[in-house]
Amino acid sequence: MSHSLNLSSRDALLIIDLQNDFCTGGALAVPEGEAIVPVVNKLIDRFPHALATQDWHPEGHLSFASSHEGQAPYGTVELSYGEQVLWPDHCVQGEDGSTLHSDLNKNTLELILRKGFRREIDSYSAFFENDKTTSTGLTGYLKERQIERVFLCGLATDFCVYYSAIDAIKQGFETFVIADACRAIDLDGSLAKAMTHMRESGVEILSSDEL
Repeated sequence: MSHSLNLSSRDALLIIDLQNDFCTGGALAVPEGEAIVPVVNKLIDRFPHALATQDWHPEGHLSFASSHEGQAPYGTVELSYGEQVLWPDHCVQGEDGSTLHSDLNKNTLELILRKGFRREIDSYSAFFENDKTTSTGLTGYLKERQIERVFLCGLATDFCVYYSAIDAIKQGFETFVIADACRAIDLDGSLAKAMTHMRESGVEILSSDEL
């Protein structure tokens, strides 16, 4: 690699949606989702800054299949901003499924950013909701704190991690995805598509032992 991976105060670890509903037994379980927790905890210890996102949906969110009569999970509908995958009800505000995994070391997290709390818009990315214009405020936060490199991990590789990585590049951050600290849903080949698009967009894929 042409650049140093020596971590500095301008580097941030961004932990995406490491919540109960995305782990075994959860409403939208990512296979082996909880297996990344020990890897993520080691990364938290390595990084000068660690932040997390939290999917945080109200009841009746429009990304829920249950909000659309006759629709089943994993189908799609057209919403005001385009095609939306329908999911099982998940990460409902205040419910156990929405809480960060109990084994995740949360003590040193400097920010927990909630997203997806507007009923009409889903939010895969940590930076923008799915209409691609409604900001979560994360870009401003990172730039105010003079963060230049963002290292992503969490769930799921091919949805929220992927969308966050693409937006991080668009917002001018040097962007890395730590592959062994992520797990994927892999819906109809979505993982291969996400990995290809991330690499083509300038996201570097690495493993935790390179840090």
